Amino acid sequence: MTTAITGASGQLGRLVVARLRDQARAEPLVALVRSPTKAADLGITVREADYARPQTLDTAVAGVDTLLLISSSEVGQRAVQHRNVIEAAKRAKVKRIVYTSLLHADTSTLSLAVEHRDTESALKASGIAHTILRNGWYTENYTGSIAGALAGGAFIGSAGEGRISSAARADYAEAAAAVLTSAGHDGKTYELAGDASYTLGELAAEISRQCGKTIPYRNLPEADYAAALSGFGLPVALAQAIAGWDFGASRGALFDDGRQLSRLIGRPTTPLSSVVAAALG
Repeated sequence: MTTAITGASGQLGRLVVARLRDQARAEPLVALVRSPTKAADLGITVREADYARPQTLDTAVAGVDTLLLISSSEVGQRAVQHRNVIEAAKRAKVKRIVYTSLLHADTSTLSLAVEHRDTESALKASGIAHTILRNGWYTENYTGSIAGALAGGAFIGSAGEGRISSAARADYAEAAAAVLTSAGHDGKTYELAGDASYTLGELAAEISRQCGKTIPYRNLPEADYAAALSGFGLPVALAQAIAGWDFGASRGALFDDGRQLSRLIGRPTTPLSSVVAAALG
């Protein structure tokens, strides 16, 4: 039974591949990537698969039984790109698709949710057995800003007192690997998030504790946060999107206390302190 992972050379994809390889399973494992040269170090079969170039997809998924569809990084183009993959999977008679969606995608107010809802609908209409992994925020989405916070003397955002149930990227990768390698998941949707939640003020306090320097959290109006991000060199549209997601967090869009992620992986999710320590490492 051949399992293929799209976006296998990306941050999440690499972790999933590593997890599956660690299990030393006999079944073939295939990396589907846009640039095969970037995946040569994965140690598994590599095939070209560009979400935006349908002509690459039929060959990529030929003979695949189970497909992990990791959502595209190209916000605004995801719906079409994901449908391209699903249509190719139908033609190739792929038996099962596991898709990485967004936490509470069906009700989320985040702009990201629209394309995930579209993809979930396409999966349901495809007739292919599928599992939806609604991933919450990666803790690394925030700890990636620690260097800037240390340089600027404050951690900034627009999340207010909103609680964020994030988990380490490796936790989500482990959950994907668990679903890919076990039965009983067809037709299920999992809301995946960290066991514990925190505010950005609490994140700033943890950074301060670990670095020995007071780094306060400074909450900004959404427009001001977008302007600050743009001033740091981010494209205006991306800066506005990030600020919008942060504002969504202030209204609970990144909170979940169902603990489905820790149940899937059979252990507690990685603590915030551990991810902060790794970022400061």
